[in-house]
Amino acid sequence: MTLSSKGRGFATRVFGPVAALLVRLGVSPDAVTITGTLLTMTVALWLFPTGRLAGGAFLLGLFTLADTIDGQMARRIGHTGPWGAFLDSTMDRFADGAIFAGLVIWGALRAGDAAGANDPGWAAAAGLACLVLGSIVPYARARAEGLGMTAAVGIAERTDRLVVALVATAAVGFGAPVAVLTVALGLLAVASAVTVVQRMATVYRQSAVIAAQDPATGGQG
Repeated sequence: MTLSSKGRGFATRVFGPVAALLVRLGVSPDAVTITGTLLTMTVALWLFPTGRLAGGAFLLGLFTLADTIDGQMARRIGHTGPWGAFLDSTMDRFADGAIFAGLVIWGALRAGDAAGANDPGWAAAAGLACLVLGSIVPYARARAEGLGMTAAVGIAERTDRLVVALVATAAVGFGAPVAVLTVALGLLAVASAVTVVQRMATVYRQSAVIAAQDPATGGQG
């Protein structure tokens, strides 16, 4: 069982009553999805750049756990479908981008405040790598699925990456060396790069099989 699957199970138990209450109040799952994304973006782009790392990480961790509420609501009212999945995935990209952008801004504003690995500028650079590579990871899978193939492979799922980033951010907020965050973000960037390579290799193998079966489909698009 992965960290993310354990987290989803915990979140389902904790936020199940909240989902039930919102359904009774007539709140739309889509409204919850969009509201959660806006709250995440606001917290990440306000608290992180202003140096409130511990508070921001705590709130964002709570929002990450609460991200299951809209899905639970949709299942309760029988409104699961492609639109909800599309909206949720799209909003996740906004949320993830805001979290890493907030860390990049925080580090960039304080670049040069310390020497060596404790220079926040290095954390900003690692955060930027996470931001860029983190956007390629889901695109590679979506593009593969759009071509009728699969690319659901990788060494770290979205929730795993967020947990690592937020725990390291909170640690620095509570007084740990900035190097802790720099190393964590650097490792996440490497994990994302490896995942991209894994997904490319997976799609390459599938496309080779398809091309062998029907050479007419083996061209590049």
